[in-house]
Amino acid sequence: MSEAQFTQLRVGEGEAARDIAVLARPGSAPGLFWLGGFRSDMTGTKAEALDRWAATSGHACTRFDYSGHGRSGGRVEDGTISAWIEEAEAVFDAVAEGPRIVIGSSMGGWIALLLAYRLREQGYADRLGGMVLIAPAVDMTKELMWDTMDEAARRSLEETGSHAQPSAYSGEPYVITRAMIKDGERHLFGDAPIETGCPVHVIQGMQDPDVPWALATALMERFAFDDAVLTLVRDGDHRLSRPQDIERLIQAVEEMIRG
Repeated sequence: MSEAQFTQLRVGEGEAARDIAVLARPGSAPGLFWLGGFRSDMTGTKAEALDRWAATSGHACTRFDYSGHGRSGGRVEDGTISAWIEEAEAVFDAVAEGPRIVIGSSMGGWIALLLAYRLREQGYADRLGGMVLIAPAVDMTKELMWDTMDEAARRSLEETGSHAQPSAYSGEPYVITRAMIKDGERHLFGDAPIETGCPVHVIQGMQDPDVPWALATALMERFAFDDAVLTLVRDGDHRLSRPQDIERLIQAVEEMIRG
């Protein structure tokens, strides 16, 4: 069994350069490519479970931390969707040999769809073997941040450049910046059809307080050109990290690999 190899990838130039931490396990195609959520890192329950599955099945698996997350350089407060998609694309280009199954969780689901769009633009759609999206937070900076803020939070964001948002997953609030909200506008899909060029499987908890399941059903209507499947987990929360959730995730990956 081959071991996952830790490397650091330099992304960006000048003052915008940052060191991105990558764990890449060599193996057969199609490999797995993990995209985590906002303020999550590559050692989370789902990412570790996917890597263990890859180790036992002989498939390649790559995961990394966005700048400001985990073992990567930078501050999360300086991060933007533009920066994180640039990092995802750089890591994908650096390690992807043969088609990859991209698994995106929460914000990582949005990043995954943006990555698919860029690959199609560049004529490399065949490098995507499929997508599994877990509670995909598509258009997150608008739909789940700006649009849900009250007037006081919006005023704080505009006047001070940031807003401290209470977190259900940490005793410390997480900071949303005006720069991230404004940058996110450049990447909104809105109501437009989304074409990935590969099969898509969305897994969504119906007890998710962060990404309402109605957003997942609306997203499915926009996959007009792809073979898309939606699995609703009636008692599932946002993380979907229980043993039965992990089993469901692994099954979705296996079915996508079998085609």
